Amino acid sequence: MKILWSIVGSVALILGFMGLFLPLLPTTPFWLLTAYCYLRGCTRLYNWAMSIPVFNKVVENFRIHRAIPRRVKVVAVSTLWITLSLSGYWAGRLWVALLLLAVGVGVTWHILSYKTLDVRRDDNDESAACP
Repeated sequence: MKILWSIVGSVALILGFMGLFLPLLPTTPFWLLTAYCYLRGCTRLYNWAMSIPVFNKVVENFRIHRAIPRRVKVVAVSTLWITLSLSGYWAGRLWVALLLLAVGVGVTWHILSYKTLDVRRDDNDESAACP
């Protein structure tokens, strides 16, 4: 069973990294799933994943605050709508554009439904920077 947890966690980790670049793939939920699975499967993998700065920051921000930093929200929603707009235009079919519009509204609502994490950035403290 521990092997299965580790495999599922690894797949979620990869999907989370892909979500950094693909606007419809959410990063945070996959990385939270990774942390959950690794804790049940292999603490060595959990410790390794938590040593990745961007992973650690996302998981800890959400675990502790249940919130998303403003910068992350702005980048996610902006990238989402730019990509969906271009995709809808290039698809050239009304039903595809309407489907993308519905997906965009749903994902935007989901992202904005979380509290906004107030990150006070101290120039001397790199750990205050958001991923």
